Amino acid sequence: MTLEWEQHIEKVDEALFRINRHGSMRTDAMLVADEAHFAASGDDRSPGQLVNTATLPGIVGDAWAMADWHFGYGFPIGGVVATDLNWGEQGGVISPGGVGFDINCGVRLCSTDLDISQIPDLARLAKHLANRIPAGASGKGGVLLDNQELQGILEGGAEASADLGWGLHEDLSHIESNGILEGDVHNLSQRAMKRGSKSLGTLGSGNHFLELQVVDRVEDEQAAKAFGLRLGQICAMIHTGSRGLGHQVCSEHVAALESKYRNQGDNWYSEHWDISLPDRQLAAAPFHSKEGQDYFSAMQSAGNFAFANRSALTKRLRDNLAHHLGNDDANVQVVYDVCHNIAKVEEHVIHGSSCSCCVHRKGATRALGGDHTELAARFSGIGQPVLIPGDMGTASWVLAGPKSGSNNAFASSCHGAGRQLSRAAARKSVDSEELLESLKAKGIHVHTRTPNILAEEAPQAYKNVDDVIRLTSQAGLARPVVRLRPLAVIKG
Repeated sequence: MTLEWEQHIEKVDEALFRINRHGSMRTDAMLVADEAHFAASGDDRSPGQLVNTATLPGIVGDAWAMADWHFGYGFPIGGVVATDLNWGEQGGVISPGGVGFDINCGVRLCSTDLDISQIPDLARLAKHLANRIPAGASGKGGVLLDNQELQGILEGGAEASADLGWGLHEDLSHIESNGILEGDVHNLSQRAMKRGSKSLGTLGSGNHFLELQVVDRVEDEQAAKAFGLRLGQICAMIHTGSRGLGHQVCSEHVAALESKYRNQGDNWYSEHWDISLPDRQLAAAPFHSKEGQDYFSAMQSAGNFAFANRSALTKRLRDNLAHHLGNDDANVQVVYDVCHNIAKVEEHVIHGSSCSCCVHRKGATRALGGDHTELAARFSGIGQPVLIPGDMGTASWVLAGPKSGSNNAFASSCHGAGRQLSRAAARKSVDSEELLESLKAKGIHVHTRTPNILAEEAPQAYKNVDDVIRLTSQAGLARPVVRLRPLAVIKG
């Protein structure tokens, strides 16, 4: 059966498809893909979700799906949508579904001064890290915070974490938004606060990880030098977010907003705001409404917790590398830290005019140009480091934003390889023990707390990350800098 959006899709170039505006869409929708990538995705639901996002009140520009697009809650993962803050009486909408449940799930890349020959026993180091880096669904092993300390984290992000000794102040300029968002702790429930009080410095489970990697390819020498990266260098990538606190924040605001909508034929209608949407999971509020502002400030507080969490994990990485080596020769430095799930107020040029936008990035990464005022001086004329974790058996990548200016997708890029098998399908088709042995044969030491996680996160559950990077580059969103091969993987 032909889906409606399939009647309106056209190829733009070697890396882009356009779904032309039709029905209740307010804009066109762009998918980063070629024919082979599109056919191999095996997913005809995500483009439909992208079409739905193009109906959001106040949307400007195009609705985008990055090359790692796959099915999500309301929005496709890999979705980028911007709304005009000056649209209508209360501004275009903000939708929690456009951020996701793991608020500020993101990635931090750390460089070291080490080559692989300088690690005396990689298998023992991997085991050492697995025993000392808290991972798993619970917050066991996290930093216990009293109410005052937690409030400081929720308002001060990575800076507050450094003040408590769980991070370094010199890292802040290498973190998106300097590791601080303007949150309001008073918009968080006691349940959310409780969940955050014991989970700082923990990885979590699912696709979250800490991974030791080696730079196995350099594509852009100038950018690699600016980022402090070189061939054969040992790096560490940390992928995690706001843990149970962020999930609680999203769950509460999704429930509150969805309660404002009632089924009306093929749509969901909010009489409160006179908004009609094709999917209840898109439930949204005008940005300047009380509900919109309550969510936005709570989201930013959760985002601060995620920045602090990655800072605390970086401290644990530094301490454990020093313990294993018996010295501080690793010299762990933060290359950059990026958000994957966030909504941010940004200025963009839309059809030749400046627009104050609420940019939703759900499974997407900012890719700022090298002349952007937010970037540290070391990235001037180079572009922002864009961190793309792949799968644990293949590779991850570092890209760079434009040398100047912005790309056409609200300065956005992909955020990973993107799933091509659901977790359930992966569990059915992958033997965890066989996978573990095959990874070990490749020299990759994997430690996981939960057996199912290994199958769910198997390389075959993900798209080919090298293809995703190629398409991202061909679409003009970001350019490849270095490729990183996994050596040791710590997962929940």
